[in-house]
Amino acid sequence: MSAAVAPALVVTASPHVRSQDSTPRIMWNVAATLVPIIVAATWFFGVSSLLVIAAATAGALATERAFGRGGTLADGSAAITGMLLGLTLPAGLSLWMAALGGAFGIGFGKVVWGGLGQNVFNPALLGRAFLQAAFPVAITTWPTVGGRFWTLKGDLFALPFTHPLPDAITSATPLGLLKFEGKGTAIEQLILGNTSGSLGETAALVILAGGIYLAWRGYLNWRIPAAVLLTVIVFSAIVHAVDAHRPDPLFMLFSGGLMLGTVYMATDPVTSPVTNRGRWVFGAGVGVLVVVIRIWGGLPEGVMYAILFMNALVPFINRATQPRLFGTRLGGAT
Repeated sequence: MSAAVAPALVVTASPHVRSQDSTPRIMWNVAATLVPIIVAATWFFGVSSLLVIAAATAGALATERAFGRGGTLADGSAAITGMLLGLTLPAGLSLWMAALGGAFGIGFGKVVWGGLGQNVFNPALLGRAFLQAAFPVAITTWPTVGGRFWTLKGDLFALPFTHPLPDAITSATPLGLLKFEGKGTAIEQLILGNTSGSLGETAALVILAGGIYLAWRGYLNWRIPAAVLLTVIVFSAIVHAVDAHRPDPLFMLFSGGLMLGTVYMATDPVTSPVTNRGRWVFGAGVGVLVVVIRIWGGLPEGVMYAILFMNALVPFINRATQPRLFGTRLGGAT
């Protein structure tokens, strides 16, 4: 009999234990949780919501295909950017504007930084900020909920750079009504989403359910949404106790895009801190800015600006909250 041959020693680089979760798997799980939110938006705004979200997603995917590296479409990040951007838009926005926002979000929010994992700002919010600056009237024209499914909520098929026809019935958002007219909105309407606003403002409970699922799977860090929501509750409760005319915590939580921004945008692993202490700081900063802008700012909503501002501070938060290496003193001395 021949002598047994000893198995070869295989030397590989770490990590030696790998997770089954890949970037595409995580991304497409996140995309799947956005589907019920889109369904809720469609229930309230009809086919217009599907068209706007599809246009924003098409713009994002086309730009990723044109300028991205290799087969980056397969990882799902561009699709998520387009879907999230679409959920931040009104149902009556012209489709070419939505597509342009998706293209800008990917082009200037992701590609110019070197691709996935390199960007500083959340691409979907950057696309929304561009549309806010370029088309301030169109993006703040809010169609009312209800109506027939096939009835368009605005001049969605307007040609680029033409004046859309105002053929939709519009109304102010709950935040706008409170800030500029002093009118409140029933908390039941806010929770169920039966109010005017962006497409993603109609499904707070569905968004929370999606966030719980993603946290359970380990696809988002629960500390950031916990910090945002707790800060908003405490800060707005203090302000409301001082001045009863200010919105109460429940109104703050369920109005506007707070839930969507907190669960799906503030938790973006690329543009949020990597340390647990940093995540608490980041979330608290977002919560404070949201309340400050909503109450004392010139705009009724501040979620987008709050997250983008804190995105810019992430490198500094990471540096300040890095744990001390074992065997070193504060300041780096051994």
